[in-house]
Amino acid sequence: MSIILQTPVTGPAAWRGDDLAGDTTWIHHLSAQAIAALDAALAHLQQQDLAFPNFTQADFPLPAFFRAELAQHADTLENGRGFVLLRGLPVARYSDEQISAIYYGVGLHLGQPVRQNPRGDLLGLVMNVGDKTQKTTRVYETNSYLPYHTDPSDVVGLLCVRKAKEGGLSSLVSVGAIYNEILRTHPELLGLYYRQWYCAHLCETGTEPGLTPIFSYHQGKLTCRYLRQYLELGHEMRNLPLTPVEVQALDVFDQAMHMPALRLDMMLEPGDMQFANNYAVLHSRNGFEDHDAPQQRRKLLRLWLKMPNARALAPEFPGRNGFAAPEAQAQAA
Repeated sequence: MSIILQTPVTGPAAWRGDDLAGDTTWIHHLSAQAIAALDAALAHLQQQDLAFPNFTQADFPLPAFFRAELAQHADTLENGRGFVLLRGLPVARYSDEQISAIYYGVGLHLGQPVRQNPRGDLLGLVMNVGDKTQKTTRVYETNSYLPYHTDPSDVVGLLCVRKAKEGGLSSLVSVGAIYNEILRTHPELLGLYYRQWYCAHLCETGTEPGLTPIFSYHQGKLTCRYLRQYLELGHEMRNLPLTPVEVQALDVFDQAMHMPALRLDMMLEPGDMQFANNYAVLHSRNGFEDHDAPQQRRKLLRLWLKMPNARALAPEFPGRNGFAAPEAQAQAA
C-alpha cells in the first residue's frame, strides 16, 4: 500500500525549470541516419500496402541502433526526468497519412498505443476545430489555455505538424518538484492528497466518477493524477461538495504547479515529438492565435502509450491506459 512520503523527492525526476535554464540535454536531434531509417520503414509499410492504424511493430522495422535509442528514451521517461523531446522529423515532405504512419510506428517501438476515446481513435487530433460555445467541446479542440494535467495513460506523446500564428507554448512541470514545494510550505496538508477523491472522466466506475488519490508513493516512486476541473466535477456529480480544507489543498497544489521557477516552457517546432510520463510530469499549453487558412492552422497529433517498463501502481491508485475497445464496452453494458 502507498505511504505518505515525508522527505523531499530527489533524483532526476524532481527537476525544476530554473535548473534546466540553458540545459538542452533533454532535446534529442534525429540524425540523418535515423531519418533514413524512418523513411525505409515507411517504404516497407507502403510496399506491404499497409497504412495507419492497420499495422504492427514488425510491419514498421527499425534498425538496432534506433531501437536502442528509443529504449533509452523509454528508460528516461520512467526512471529519469520523465520527459524527452525528439527533434527534426521533416514533416513538410510527408503527406498527412505518411506522418500518421511514421508517428504511430515510432509509438509502436516505444510502447503500445491505446484508444483515446470511446470511438477508438489511436491518434488524437489536437487542433482548433471545436465550438467553444458548446459544453461538449474539449479544451484541446480550441485555442484556449489548457490547464496543467495528466492524461489516462502511462505516457503521452505530441507530434507538432504545424505551429500557431502566435502562442501555443507547451509547458511541463515535475510532480516531484510540486511535491517538494508543498512539503516545504504546507506539510500539514500532505495527507489530504493521499486520500481518495472522486474524479470524473479519468477514473469512472461505469457512468459515475470513481475514486483516486492525487499522490501515491509506492515502491520508491511518487505518482500523481491531477486535473482540478475533473476532481471538482467528480464531487459535484456525487453531490459531495469539497470542504474548505480540500479547496485549500487544491489551491496550494495549483500555486506550486504554476510557479515560474518550476515549469519548463518550450515551443514545439514542426517535426518535434514530445513524450512525457503522465505519473511524473504534468503538461499544459497556453492560448494561441491561429492562422485564418485551415491548411495553415496549428496541428498536433497525440499518442497515448502503455509502456512495457511502467511503474507498479499502489492498489488504491487505479491504473488506466486509454479507453476499452468498443466491443468490450458493449459487453460491459
